[in-house]
Amino acid sequence: MVRVQLSVNINKYALVRNSRGHDTPNLLDAADAVLAAGAHGITVHPRRDQRHVLYSDLVPLAAHLASKHPGVELNIECENHSEIVDQVVALRPAQCTLVPVRPGEVTSDHGYRFPEDNAELAPTIERLHRVGTRVSLFVDCDPGPVAGAVDAGADRVELYTGPYAWAWGKPDQEIARAAMFATAEAAARAGLSVNAGHDLDRHNLIGLRGLPGLREVSIGHAQICRALEVGTQRSVRELLAAL
Repeated sequence: MVRVQLSVNINKYALVRNSRGHDTPNLLDAADAVLAAGAHGITVHPRRDQRHVLYSDLVPLAAHLASKHPGVELNIECENHSEIVDQVVALRPAQCTLVPVRPGEVTSDHGYRFPEDNAELAPTIERLHRVGTRVSLFVDCDPGPVAGAVDAGADRVELYTGPYAWAWGKPDQEIARAAMFATAEAAARAGLSVNAGHDLDRHNLIGLRGLPGLREVSIGHAQICRALEVGTQRSVRELLAAL
């Protein structure tokens, strides 16, 4: 049985740091702390406006993980834009999660469309594969088109779990959960492994148990919010227990 990996997104640590213009909290220390608590990987999502993780953070973070935490996977989320993709290709992280970006969005709020986006995605995925980087594509929980990610060359899809997370504890919880499971099943049938992320926390994470093909969950906002209440160690361990 494959153990589901927890990759902690440390963007919010960078956001707090940037708000004061200094180096506190230090991003490398943040990575050390969540890994010491048991997380399996680190995720960052640099954006072109650099409102949290900066481009200048990428090389030091990758080098730090390689030297101090060999075997720990770095997952870089980014839009399919050469300004960022060129840097990802140079770094050769274990995984790159490509995410569509809408100007002005507060956070990622939609997945790629298949086959409409395949022509633009395929060359980037090929570049990433050439340097040994696994590619995951951010997708909505819609089982119909998800198999189209195979034609783009993806290795995995990351299910956009926002609608599921918002439905947790409400009357439409099971409807949202069923859509998530149906999408994961369709991806698995197409030969794609499955990641999941967005607004997952220690409560709703339990509903992902048994999700077909699930390999990794990426959690950032809920982890740091909970850490403000109980500390980093406990916040990460609670997520691991829920998995």
